Amino acid sequence: MMKAVIFDMDCVIIDSEPMHLDVDIKTMAYFGFNITGKELEKYVGMTSPEMWRDIRSEYNIEQSIEEIINYQLERKVNIIRDLSIEPIEGIRELLFELKSHGIPIAIASSSARRFIEEVLRKFDLSHYFQCIASGEEVERGKPAPDVYIEAAKELRVHPSDCIVIEDSRNGVRAAKNAGMKCIGYQNINSGNQDLSEADSIVHGITEINIKDLISEEE
Repeated sequence: MMKAVIFDMDCVIIDSEPMHLDVDIKTMAYFGFNITGKELEKYVGMTSPEMWRDIRSEYNIEQSIEEIINYQLERKVNIIRDLSIEPIEGIRELLFELKSHGIPIAIASSSARRFIEEVLRKFDLSHYFQCIASGEEVERGKPAPDVYIEAAKELRVHPSDCIVIEDSRNGVRAAKNAGMKCIGYQNINSGNQDLSEADSIVHGITEINIKDLISEEE
């Protein structure tokens, strides 16, 4: 039975992946290296420490992972504060409908907690979520299930009673590895993501009808 819905954030709540890619490319340039958006696609859904550990090793970057992440995060927070965008179409309505049905909602994102909270504050969405689970606060990032297990734990709901909304291959795998049902959202801004392991795939958040989900589980 569905008892909770857990959202990924980037490219599910807001179309932030293009911004992430741009900042990551500029972060590499700042430290003297070139990388393409195509090369970064495989890291979508992963935590910053895991991503930069891999990239730092591959490119033999002298600076520490902490230095790289601090530079990257500051740029992202400053950009999101000034960015003139709205949440993805249908998100506000879906969150409102979930809350009106008394269904607990969480975020399980690979982004840093500071960035997640900045996004929720900017769009006045914080009141919809019972908890936030950040990938940087668990032992393993996506595609490991840790962040989704943590979200379910904080919601006090069994993982099998949760439905996840995800846009990346790593995220879908994390949800399935956690024993949860998963709706894959095929967002073109997430790059070429294989969502075939999801239980269902939508091409827009407006396609998700919470009443249908509830009736399916009854």
